[in-house]
Amino acid sequence: MNLGDYGLSRERGFLSAFEIDEITLPPILDPVVEAAERLSGLISSTRIRHYLDRLPDPQIEAWAAEAPEDQVRAAMVRYSFLVQAYVWGEPEAPVALPANLALPIVAIADRLGQAPLLPYSGYVLDNWARIDKTAPLSLDNVRMVQNFAGGEDENWFVLIHIAIELEAGVLLDNAVRLIAASEAGNADACEALLAEMNEAWEKIYAIFWRMPEHCDPYVYFNRVRPWIHGWANNPALGGGLVYDGVEKYQGKPQALRGQTGSQSSIVPAMDALFGVAHSDDPLKSFLDELHHYRPVPHRRFIEDLAARSRLREFVAGSGSQSLKDAFNANLEQVARFRTRHLEYAASYINKQASAQPGNDPDVGTGGTPFMKYLKKHRDENAAQVV
Repeated sequence: MNLGDYGLSRERGFLSAFEIDEITLPPILDPVVEAAERLSGLISSTRIRHYLDRLPDPQIEAWAAEAPEDQVRAAMVRYSFLVQAYVWGEPEAPVALPANLALPIVAIADRLGQAPLLPYSGYVLDNWARIDKTAPLSLDNVRMVQNFAGGEDENWFVLIHIAIELEAGVLLDNAVRLIAASEAGNADACEALLAEMNEAWEKIYAIFWRMPEHCDPYVYFNRVRPWIHGWANNPALGGGLVYDGVEKYQGKPQALRGQTGSQSSIVPAMDALFGVAHSDDPLKSFLDELHHYRPVPHRRFIEDLAARSRLREFVAGSGSQSLKDAFNANLEQVARFRTRHLEYAASYINKQASAQPGNDPDVGTGGTPFMKYLKKHRDENAAQVV
């Protein structure tokens, strides 16, 4: 395995190799880019659909099929934000997405092998740029390029995820190296790689801990989270959203999952490497479904890790307690990360939803109950030490 074969790197992990502010889209998409860059103002007008209905359909089916991937991914960021804003930007959700938005985003999503709404990759992985181009990418040198309403809380929520994905590059690179080292029977190399991963997890956890510094739970729930809902299991949209003009959907509503941090590939990649399994439950079914919302190369990386990794068996049979300790330390770090996620889910979603009548406090943006099963998955993770 080689990280480059999946579009990944030690330096940036699952983050895009490009910076979106350096990608030039063809002139036919100028009205789309302009609308996306003015999105917070259009949202504030309270008549966002009036303006987005007037966007021309650029008829980009042929372009989307042949254009460089970085351009298509940049277009996905712009269009997916416009689509979410169209659906959630006024008090009543629409029955259908108009053809001038539906046709382009479906063409782009088809090229990328993803669903035609905002994915985690469009919200986080491809939606960043360095502030100072002469300095390295870091939490204090990165900005969210495309926003909804904008503001510190929205930006910080995404920037924390970007910084976590950045630090995770070490995990991904070492995962590939661990495959090779375990296959070669090199216990010393495995132990060193696992120790370095443990240090990377400490950096990731320190970043994750900073979420509340500039992202308030109330503001997140009421002004950030509403934009990233999908149209599956969402009472506001009944059975889903119709994509006008898209022949393959035959006018049938599409029930698609909303953007969620559960579309990040970090933890699934670690589960694949360490051989962590989860018993059947609604969250596992949901996460299995979300796997198909990830970029295709990220899916392949997780699947190939799961198919190749015999690390658990090698460690268990090594006879080395220090190697087992290094392996278990990483399992505990993943469980710790899941615990922090659970704590944030409680304060940023469950507690806020409980304060509002009519809200189900246990339902996430992807449209599934989460509190009970997040605990279960955390406990399963922690229980699978060697």
